[in-house]
Amino acid sequence: MAKVSVSAPTSSPAASPAAPNIFFRLRYSPFLTQMVVIRRCNLSCGYCSEYDKSSDPVPVQVLEDRLRKLKELGTFGISLTGGEPTLHPDLPHLIRTCRELRFYRTSMITNGFFLRPEMIETLNQAGLQKMQISIDGVHANETTQKVLNNLKKRLQWLRDHARFPVVISSVIGACPPEEAEEIVSFALKMGFSSRVLLVHDSHGQINLNSQEIKVFEKIVAMLPRRWPELSSYRKRLIREGSAPFKCRAGSRYLYVDEYGRVNWCSQTRAVWSKALMDYTHNDLREQFYSYKPCHATCTLNCSRSNSYFDNWRRQPGFSS
Repeated sequence: MAKVSVSAPTSSPAASPAAPNIFFRLRYSPFLTQMVVIRRCNLSCGYCSEYDKSSDPVPVQVLEDRLRKLKELGTFGISLTGGEPTLHPDLPHLIRTCRELRFYRTSMITNGFFLRPEMIETLNQAGLQKMQISIDGVHANETTQKVLNNLKKRLQWLRDHARFPVVISSVIGACPPEEAEEIVSFALKMGFSSRVLLVHDSHGQINLNSQEIKVFEKIVAMLPRRWPELSSYRKRLIREGSAPFKCRAGSRYLYVDEYGRVNWCSQTRAVWSKALMDYTHNDLREQFYSYKPCHATCTLNCSRSNSYFDNWRRQPGFSS
């Protein structure tokens, strides 16, 4: 992927922009925006298509402009992501900016490798409201280093120092599936929330063997049920091969890449995009009703969970 090249604006930060009226916001505004702050990552997970090894951090002034634009669009929650967001030198400042703009929730996704007590305390002071970490297994292999043996100490530091909720996602598909159970047990013992995810390919699709399916269903049965999971779409994907839903990406969920372009999600960057700074309320409405042909076999929880609320509303082209 090419190196990020963006010019910083010359204007000073402005006051919080006005969001759309409450009726429009409830009907079309993003429940969640994931915003890439840096594409570079310290790891090279074999299944991942969301990183490179050379990109500079997106300039903080550019990211601040994007955050103000997202506020203008009525975005409820922000998740700072990468790459690996802890590689961005201004991450605490960005979190504080999110809080000053009064997003309903400011969260981040990290691989956890750079978490130390000092950094955790800095994130506390910045006002972080949620952290998500996904763990692929217990023992490292040629596909992934993002495993419990490498992260156990960092998770203990999080337990001892974090003043924000932590969600640990056990991922099935990169390591022996039985290791996922150990991750879930460890996360719950630490007092964290836990869930189970499935490794997907660069198109957001899955390909699990029978043992992986068996372990997945066992873990799902032991975890608390949350409202975004009420559709049980992963079980349906595994059993039937598809789980159609009315995808509201581009409206209820935005993925803003390092170039400042809105995409339906991280896996459709080559399919559709539009510059965030040119995005309008009309775009939110248009994408709300736009039919996404990849919906039936999509594995991306961010798209599905943020579309769930509006599944009762019409979407031309959807017939299931």
